[in-house]
Amino acid sequence: MQLRPSTKQVTTFQTVPTIADIQIAHEAIAPYIHRTPILTSQSINKIAGAELYFKCENFQKIGAFKMRGATCAALGLREAERAKGLATHSSGNHAQAVALSAKNLGTKAYIVMPSNAPEIKKQATAGYGAEITFCEPTLEARESTLEKVVARTGATFIHPFDNYNVIAGQATCAKEIIEDCPILDALVAPVGGGGLMSGTALAARYFSPMTKVYGAEPEIVNDAYRSFKSGEMQKNTRIDTIADGLRTNLSEKTFSIIKEHLTDIFEVNEEEIIAAMRMIWERLKIIIEPSCAVPLAAILRHPEPFAQKKVGLILTGGNVDLNKLPFTKA
Repeated sequence: MQLRPSTKQVTTFQTVPTIADIQIAHEAIAPYIHRTPILTSQSINKIAGAELYFKCENFQKIGAFKMRGATCAALGLREAERAKGLATHSSGNHAQAVALSAKNLGTKAYIVMPSNAPEIKKQATAGYGAEITFCEPTLEARESTLEKVVARTGATFIHPFDNYNVIAGQATCAKEIIEDCPILDALVAPVGGGGLMSGTALAARYFSPMTKVYGAEPEIVNDAYRSFKSGEMQKNTRIDTIADGLRTNLSEKTFSIIKEHLTDIFEVNEEEIIAAMRMIWERLKIIIEPSCAVPLAAILRHPEPFAQKKVGLILTGGNVDLNKLPFTKA
């Protein structure tokens, strides 16, 4: 099927996205994304003691919200830049998003992936026509390998989150929740590199300033929690959380937005993530990744700020290895 090209011009945003930037981004990426549904569950509401609205980005193209930011970043490039291709490093969802964005826009994608990336995400990225270069599973290896790929191809690096166009694209997810739901008292999103979290914070500030915004993060990779509490950037010392999409550290761009606009960040442990993931599978009858379950886990662990409130939660993706489900282990 031939996609209808965007008629709205996006530029490369050099500063924190404004309300106009996010509106332009939303219109520009509309032909390339789904406006995903919002689900509710009376049984989960009863357990949580709140009225929860689940934004299902697991139904997004490539199965994750990352399609929004990658598309916005690609559309922001000049034609000459785009013609040389798009490049990135990613273990999964951003890799797929850049690969499909390149395919949609008629250019090439060059993706660096760690050797231990989930097999389902490797296959999907290749399926969108990307040229994949594998590397050792360290950030240093990813970055050094990507430098070589960019030098060889001339492709433009689309960072997974440290990019204002990516942040503007991710902000469109929360913008849709605000438009489609009753007036929300709170929004909760998981925190990894902070692209979605900072975009969510900006969308709430611009389109629903009375809505409080909270982050949710695994205890094992709690750099955002520690950064938010201390006011200074912190780094993770381990990455062995089941929530593989949240293993990344914040960037200066995302942290600057998060520390200004978030109400709080909550931590959850691995057992709580697995329990919340299973609850969503069982009660909402949908497939989600472990990272998606972190906001619900945070509400269940910290119910007081959400009691009897209307709360939006972002389910970030559904690209999970069905052969390695955590709640089916003996």
